[in-house]
Amino acid sequence: MATTRTATTQWKGALLDGSGTVSLDTSGVGTFDVTWASRSQEANGKTSPEELIAAAHSSCFSMALSHGLAQAGTPPQSVETKADVTFQPGEGITGIVLSVRAHVPGITAEEFQAAAETAKANCPVSKALTGTDISLNAELLS
Repeated sequence: MATTRTATTQWKGALLDGSGTVSLDTSGVGTFDVTWASRSQEANGKTSPEELIAAAHSSCFSMALSHGLAQAGTPPQSVETKADVTFQPGEGITGIVLSVRAHVPGITAEEFQAAAETAKANCPVSKALTGTDISLNAELLS
């Protein structure tokens, strides 16, 4: 069954001196301030489209990896994924680095790397971002 999730941004003013808010409408968990400065310089307590993409990508990848490992008979005890989304003003998003650390009993480092690569290739957010260079650092914890 398909689902639709919704977020809404209200923006006032021009790009460089304007500001806005983005609300996570479906979940209702919050409304967050956003500005050009928070996107192109320091965050200063505000979010950016890239941070929201990083949140979406890290959570999607963690779910995909967890599912793939469980399907292979080696469910993880824990998975921690960090997504670093790089934004270059004038160019756009220039790359994403996924860094995952996981405790997975009964699996080799090579098997874990293969599972992580499969999750990277097949998570729906990775697929949506196919025009972006996505790299992966995977670490199996003992």
